[in-house]
Amino acid sequence: MYAVIRAGGKQYRVAPGDVIRVETQDDKDGKVEFGDVLAVSAEAGSIVPAGSGALVTGEVIEQGRGNKILVFHYKRKKQYKKLRGHRQDYTAVRITEIAYDGQSFKAPELVKKEKKVKAAPEGGEVKASARPGKTAKKAVAKKPAAKKAAAKKKK
Repeated sequence: MYAVIRAGGKQYRVAPGDVIRVETQDDKDGKVEFGDVLAVSAEAGSIVPAGSGALVTGEVIEQGRGNKILVFHYKRKKQYKKLRGHRQDYTAVRITEIAYDGQSFKAPELVKKEKKVKAAPEGGEVKASARPGKTAKKAVAKKPAAKKAAAKKKK
């Protein structure tokens, strides 16, 4: 099951679970609806032009800015050079559902990953951050006694 949608002047072929980067979209509570559906394919090999009854929904994953593109204008023998940069805003959207003709195709739910917490190594002391307002702690390993003695002799 896939659909062809139009967003931001471009066309995208999407299926439930796909993540696409479109131009900045207005979202309502993290949800985006694409009403401009051009075609829907419910079965292998059959593509149906979608009317006004098709709807593709998605959830906003992130909003950001793309990589910088340098635009360089140059005219030879005229001492003319102009350099400009551009970063396009984007919205990353995960397609959650394609609804057409009373049918609804949904993406499987994502499993939330739990954050792993690293424990301090044994035998080492834990130092607090020197910067005010920071709560992160750093594990510091103890130097062996032989290295300490060698370091004192060098001084």
